[in-house]
Amino acid sequence: MGIQEVILRTLTLFLLLPVVFATLIERVQGQTPPEQVHEQDGGVRETLESIVIPPMAHAPFTTMLQTEWVRILYTGGTITVVNERRVARDSNGRVYQERWLLVPKNVNKYSQTTALQISDPVNHSLATCMMDGRQVCDLTYDSPASSTVYKFEGPPTGPLPDDAGYAIHESLGNQTVPGLDTIGTRDSTIYNPGVFGNDDKVSIEREFWYSPNWG
Repeated sequence: MGIQEVILRTLTLFLLLPVVFATLIERVQGQTPPEQVHEQDGGVRETLESIVIPPMAHAPFTTMLQTEWVRILYTGGTITVVNERRVARDSNGRVYQERWLLVPKNVNKYSQTTALQISDPVNHSLATCMMDGRQVCDLTYDSPASSTVYKFEGPPTGPLPDDAGYAIHESLGNQTVPGLDTIGTRDSTIYNPGVFGNDDKVSIEREFWYSPNWG
């Protein structure tokens, strides 16, 4: 067999491959209907940041935490979602939390548990068990120690960097909240136009009550 014959046979093989592939595709398409996938465009998802429960030792408690989230619509209406979840802390500073879905308020729709979490400051571990039927828990090692000191305070009163706006930090004094002595603060932030795409000034206000005895 000469070199020219090998080259001719190789070229013939490459020329025949597209025909073979096209024939196979036609046969497969004729036997199996194409898969149909129904998708929607993306959209916007908002996340509610949970409270912080420090791993304070010698301060055990257990309670039912109630959350209500009110979102104001540009048309003037509101959307309100709520949930209830159990949280607890033992004398060693271990924190137990349940995660529940937020559901519309005053609607006959029940929430569901999404996860269980246990933070252990002794082993510096965080166990997260997803309640989706897999019965699998993820264990990470990033939990702070029970001796960690937490300071909850907002930005000081004054202008924001880069002429972004102005912050106001106010003390609200002491107040008893369901049996706890708490210290209250209010942080108001006024952002100038153009900081994050806003065409007018935007004010954000946060009121915070903290119990130094219970962390």
